[in-house]
Amino acid sequence: MLSSNNRSMKKALVSFLFAIFILQTTFAGGFQINLQGQKQTGMGHTGTGLCLDNASILFNPGALSFLDSLHGISLGASFIFPRTTFREPFPGTYTANIEKNTGTPITLYASYKLKKSPKWSIGIGIYNPFGSKVQWPNNWLGQFLIREIDLKTFFIQPTASYKVNDKLGIGIGFVYATGSFALRKGVPIQDTLGNYGEGKLSGKANGYGFNMGIYYKVNEKLSIGLDYRSQVNVTVDGGSANFDVPSSVSEYFPTTTFNTGIKLPQVATLGIGYKASNKLSLALDVNFVGWKSYDSLIIDFDENTDKLKDIHSAREYKNSFIFRLGAQYKLNEKWTARLGAYYDMSPVKAGYLTPETPDADKIGITAGASFKITKKIFVDLSFLYIEGLKRTDTNLETGFGGTYKAKAIVPGFALNYIF
Repeated sequence: MLSSNNRSMKKALVSFLFAIFILQTTFAGGFQINLQGQKQTGMGHTGTGLCLDNASILFNPGALSFLDSLHGISLGASFIFPRTTFREPFPGTYTANIEKNTGTPITLYASYKLKKSPKWSIGIGIYNPFGSKVQWPNNWLGQFLIREIDLKTFFIQPTASYKVNDKLGIGIGFVYATGSFALRKGVPIQDTLGNYGEGKLSGKANGYGFNMGIYYKVNEKLSIGLDYRSQVNVTVDGGSANFDVPSSVSEYFPTTTFNTGIKLPQVATLGIGYKASNKLSLALDVNFVGWKSYDSLIIDFDENTDKLKDIHSAREYKNSFIFRLGAQYKLNEKWTARLGAYYDMSPVKAGYLTPETPDADKIGITAGASFKITKKIFVDLSFLYIEGLKRTDTNLETGFGGTYKAKAIVPGFALNYIF
């Protein structure tokens, strides 16, 4: 019986750390919502082929040097209201929903055009694309895989951009990723009162990478952008693993630390911007996400027992694409309106779905607006609705299966100051 319990624990630990890294990335896959700019979000999260604002620090550093303003700063926030429903395999009728919660990722961008060298622009972007919380009921059917995950991440990107001429701009940024997390799950061992044990994982992770882009104005109407975000090797050193289990088996589940790492995928984006008129701008972005680099998860526990061993778990992700469309229309001198949509292809193969990130192909519908308060101050608003396609799967490693349906609504705003 103890050996069976340990196998369940090992499978659950794998799923936990899998959730950590999938939720940390700003790229595709997992339970992901991209929220790196309010104007861009309102246009289907496009922005690589357009020069909209200083969020180009992320979308295309090459476009930063084409901003009309000399200096600018913007602070934004989004409010994520997710909902995920699980249904056990037929003929079962059991269902469960994640607990209500609100994630509040923020963005901060600042840019500065050098006065003595006006072809150069510098900037910095700070954003935490995932600050959300996922919590299933403590006694739900999948409690031995996950009960709760609480994640906070920050990405910091200093950037430099150079305007080669009136048509071409290039840019590059250094990326430092840092974050913290707390996870808990049920342990399939009961005490004398019939209560299941609980496992808790926590730690801090960090990694490094870069973001480089090219922006080219073919003519006054058409612009093209290429952006490449490098693979980021994220590591956790000295994370803590704690287990609340009956004393009779506590020696098999000691309080210990662990090390692990993962290669977050490279992302290449082609963006096209088209100025149909003085009022209407259109955008198309295609993201290629190199998720194939995530083929396995290795966990090294500092202290091993006969029942708690290091883990090597296959993931076998596949590369994926996201297709995005957006439009912006200037209503008058104070108001600008935006619409957009995207289709996000899941990188998770059949047999690898988990309740931490019940991933499926997703459709996003967006809208947004800007209001100019003064010549130097204006507000951006955005709204995103995500509908995940229904997906049924059984995980090959844990044997846990069912049908998942996820969706989310995400309003957001940003305050901008140009000087």
